[in-house]
Amino acid sequence: MSGGVFMISASGQIESAVFHEFDDIYCKYCFVYGPDWVVTSGVEEGISQIVKRSRDERHLFVWNFPLDVTFKSTNPYGWPQLVVSVYGLDMFGNDVVRGYGLCHLPIAAGVYKKTLAMFVPESTSLLQKLTCWLTGRRPEYIDARVLAQGEGREVTRVRSQGRMKVNFSVVTKDLARFGYNNHRIDANSATCTRSHQ
Repeated sequence: MSGGVFMISASGQIESAVFHEFDDIYCKYCFVYGPDWVVTSGVEEGISQIVKRSRDERHLFVWNFPLDVTFKSTNPYGWPQLVVSVYGLDMFGNDVVRGYGLCHLPIAAGVYKKTLAMFVPESTSLLQKLTCWLTGRRPEYIDARVLAQGEGREVTRVRSQGRMKVNFSVVTKDLARFGYNNHRIDANSATCTRSHQ
């Protein structure tokens, strides 16, 4: 089918997060996608407000930060992924990363609630840990988009740190014309995991 495209539109929000040890954090997000994908409307990246941890027993950080983007493509390779980075101040007043998380946009139309497992990179040696602590510079990725590519990820040491809730409302158009069967299987919630390829 020459000249045709399919479309996916996703709206929703970065809802909340749990990081037990921190306060006063904010998040950045961006969408990472393959070479055949084009953003036709909406916002590809953004930065939220700074939020404080709730004072109840849940200890939630609530952003309700809106997401809204529409893509078109001729090829599902490079299906869009949401990459989220969370930052906050350490005891020295330095802006440091508190967690990274990512997930693919859902492939079928519907409403989704996802839980992203957040993680941070770690120093590979005791000397590096000491240097990081003394200088106030923690390990972090220069560009968080590298997380969505997978290449070289196997040599990065990370540890789990918190979780984030994101919800999506997804609409697709013309995927069936290209022969793709994308009927939704699970009508409830999904937990987002990243598989290494």
